[in-house]
Amino acid sequence: MNVFALLGVVFVLAFGYVGLVVLLSRLLSPRSRGEPAKAEPYESGVIPRMPADAQLPIRFYRVALLFLIFDVEIAFLYPWAVQAKDLALAGVVEIALFVGMLFVAYLYYWKRGGLQWE
Repeated sequence: MNVFALLGVVFVLAFGYVGLVVLLSRLLSPRSRGEPAKAEPYESGVIPRMPADAQLPIRFYRVALLFLIFDVEIAFLYPWAVQAKDLALAGVVEIALFVGMLFVAYLYYWKRGGLQWE
């Protein structure tokens, strides 16, 4: 059997497994049967304060994007720290440029009032 045939078999098995799991979840899941609590997105017993599709304020998304920026920074700093000795001066210059660009973006965000929570 060649490699492409084996790859095709893997794809068929993967899609078949996903289809089987989706079908079983539809067949075995509890239905709403007149209970409004069962129709809620999360059946925790807590009455929701807002609908599930309510729009959040833009401040929420701005804070989330700021978190992602610094989360990505940490994700790039860790492998650099592991290989810092092998990268020598070129690695230090590159990471300094990277952190510098993120710091400039942070300062811009701060000056524009992005960290003000009204």
